[in-house]
Amino acid sequence: MIPDRDFEAVYSGKHDNSILGVANRDYPAASIANSVLSRMISRDVIKEGDVVSIYKSQTFPTTGFGVAHNLDPELKEQIRDAFFSFAWEGTSLQREFEKSNEGQFLPMTYKEFWEVIRKIDTANGVSYSCE
Repeated sequence: MIPDRDFEAVYSGKHDNSILGVANRDYPAASIANSVLSRMISRDVIKEGDVVSIYKSQTFPTTGFGVAHNLDPELKEQIRDAFFSFAWEGTSLQREFEKSNEGQFLPMTYKEFWEVIRKIDTANGVSYSCE
């Protein structure tokens, strides 16, 4: 399929909106993160039979937190410690993200974890240049 010939890309603003649009037949298709589909089904927001998954890409982080490259090293470490010492047990974060096996913070690198996103951006001609 070729964009602008076979379909028009429209952005709903967030993955939840996209999958709800497909389930409610407002959109014929949508691209969403794997974990969003799992969470929406497990929360009974949509039923498994409401949508059909036709392709599953490499899994990538749904959310990431980072720090500026020039931030004071001591502050960087304190921020890192805040995430990795967070007590998940019994929290609403744990309840929500365990549904898709994401009930923890993981150390990650842009190079490794977002490689698939950079490939998608390149294929779609997306640039984040500051020029």
